[in-house]
Amino acid sequence: MQFERTKSYTLKEATRKLEGYCAYQERCHKEVKQKLKDMNMIPKAIDEIVSHLIQENYLNEERFAQSFARGKFNIKKWGRNRIVNELKFRGISRFNIKTALHEIDDEKYVTTLDALAKKRLAAIRETNKQKRRRKLADYLLYRGWESHLVYGKLKELIP
Repeated sequence: MQFERTKSYTLKEATRKLEGYCAYQERCHKEVKQKLKDMNMIPKAIDEIVSHLIQENYLNEERFAQSFARGKFNIKKWGRNRIVNELKFRGISRFNIKTALHEIDDEKYVTTLDALAKKRLAAIRETNKQKRRRKLADYLLYRGWESHLVYGKLKELIP
């Protein structure tokens, strides 16, 4: 039986590697810690590297949350509920989540919901009115749009 050899890193090598990892894209603390665990780093080294990344501003949870919220809204057209749930899953604080949601312009939010709902409705081939409403509602709710906005949009588009 052959043993799989895993590369071991010195503290300096791991720190340099993680600086590149964080510089490439905004990361949350959970992702960075997982990456270090995958590199077989010991807990003391993980804490030391994470604190270095925070001090050198490679790692900033508020900046990550804002970037995440902007990106998921603008690119994936996610609603606030889905963004909040994903940020909670990543261990982001309530304060940072609140700050991140301010990145989404209210006017653009409503406009995006309207465009998304109309586009999806055009793609639904169902003829039964109730089933069309259900399919559109399920789609929008899955993407994290608030239920009061979704049902208001349904009444508007499928009277």
